[in-house]
Amino acid sequence: MVTILIVDDSSSLRATFTEILSSLKMKVLTANNGNEAVAVLGEQIPDLVITDLIMPEMNGYELCRWVKNNPSTKSVPVLMCSTKSEEFDRYWGMKQGADGYLTKPFQPSELVSTVKSMLKR
Repeated sequence: MVTILIVDDSSSLRATFTEILSSLKMKVLTANNGNEAVAVLGEQIPDLVITDLIMPEMNGYELCRWVKNNPSTKSVPVLMCSTKSEEFDRYWGMKQGADGYLTKPFQPSELVSTVKSMLKR
C-alpha cells in the first residue's frame, strides 16, 4: 500500500488531502508542521511527502531540505503545495529539492494526477 505524509498546519486541508488520497486506497500519515513531520519520518518512511510552505516551527522549505539531506529519506519525492503562486516560489521550492509544486486551491483531480505522476518516477 502506498503511504503519503501530509504536512500542513490547517486541519481542514489535512482532512481534505486524507479524504481524497484514502479514496484511492492510499495510507495517509499527517503532521501539523515540519518538526512533527521529522518525528513521523523517524518512525516510517512514506512513498511521498506533500508539504505546505507556510507553517510554524519548521516551514516547508526547511522540511524539504531536511528530507533531501537525510540519508534515509533523500529518495522520497516531495510535493510542495502552497497558496504561494509566484514563479519565484516554485523556483525556490525546486532549489530546495522539491520534486513537484502544486498551488492551492487545487482541484481534487489535479492532486490525484500529480500524486500518481510523482509516484511513477
